[in-house]
Amino acid sequence: MTAYHCDLAWLGGEGAERDVLVVVDGDRITTVEEAVAEPPEAAVRLPGLTVPGLANAHSHAFHRALRGRTHRGPGSFWTWREQMYELAASLDPDSYHRLARATFAEMALAGISVVGEFHYLHHGPGGVPYADPNAMGVALIAAAADAGIRITLLDTCYLQGGIGVELDDTQRRFADPDVGAWDARASALADSVPADSPGVRIGAAIHSVRAVDPPAMATVASWAAARGASLHAHVSEQPAENERCAEVYGRTPTELLSEAGALSARFTAVHATHLAHADVGRLGASACWCCFCPTTERDLADGIGPSRALRQAGARLTLGSDSHAVIDLLEEARAVELDERLARGVRGRHDAAALLRMATEHGHASLGYPDAGRISPGCYADLTTIGLDSVRTTGTRPEDAAAVAVFAATAADIRHVVIGGRVVVADGRHTSIDVAGALGHVLR
Repeated sequence: MTAYHCDLAWLGGEGAERDVLVVVDGDRITTVEEAVAEPPEAAVRLPGLTVPGLANAHSHAFHRALRGRTHRGPGSFWTWREQMYELAASLDPDSYHRLARATFAEMALAGISVVGEFHYLHHGPGGVPYADPNAMGVALIAAAADAGIRITLLDTCYLQGGIGVELDDTQRRFADPDVGAWDARASALADSVPADSPGVRIGAAIHSVRAVDPPAMATVASWAAARGASLHAHVSEQPAENERCAEVYGRTPTELLSEAGALSARFTAVHATHLAHADVGRLGASACWCCFCPTTERDLADGIGPSRALRQAGARLTLGSDSHAVIDLLEEARAVELDERLARGVRGRHDAAALLRMATEHGHASLGYPDAGRISPGCYADLTTIGLDSVRTTGTRPEDAAAVAVFAATAADIRHVVIGGRVVVADGRHTSIDVAGALGHVLR
């Protein structure tokens, strides 16, 4: 057993608690005790604010290679997408493993203990399957293990290039021949992972209403329901998606997903930026998760989603770094509130505690880990410690620590990370990977 003595720890309330002793046995927390001024001599001291491990609920690992390379001249989501397709065309299982390993290690440095990998780059050039049809997914799972983080691989169904549009050459790498082929491939991957695996979950994803027709949506939703698996989908990220959906189906994307049986407490609507008022109600009534990715949504000029309205309707919010314009869940968290201020002209719609829950407990639960994201007995031993001694955070009063973490700290302030009882980051450095060196090698 290992004991950690946290100067300050956020235990899920409005603020931080002082002198918290957390005892870990294996990959689980066994006891949590507050106000322990004199900890055991062998206890590991964690100066700063310790929060539960952060959950990155929406990631496309290969997009990390686009950082800084898509900002020349004007454009939109659709022009950015063409650059992303060029990158996708260049990857194979070996190169994808190297890129994902470095990307996931960067996430560990940022205090992230689990990633929801929305995986749609399945096949070789021209859509020809690899000898192992799941070779790319297997590479991602191995990369997460190498980096020391858990993964929920969301195997994504992608069947068409747009509503009524044929696949182009790059999109063929994303697509299975039909939904039955997707089912068989995704089932083989899911069946290869032990049910009691502590570090891997297999979920499903409907890429979008653009890429999956309604009957196929229903098949994917049924697959996830039968397995009790997480189900995610890109929803209303762009107005053009809504317009085309209405033109062809006479429905909003959320209506279409609802009719396909996708909406439930296991479903995550990613982005949910351009929702009709009734869509907000539908997502809330089904207690869906909604994953906001503010750094990507502003990078791609997507817009600002109705975060407060969704929460009021009963939906629960999570956070993702998506295209990895930056990997910083603290920035994603504060952006939900700050973007809401810009859009609505009112401050304080989401307080620090609510934003931390989005980044921790909610994200883990949406990825199939309800027993993570809390510093509580029986939960996974995931501890992320934020330094309060940098130029951004120094001078913090204990009663303000949670607010400073959310509204001022950055990923650069993460000092110590424990994931499943294992120290993955110590003194701001990954314990097994030279992350900057690994990224530099794969990105040059």
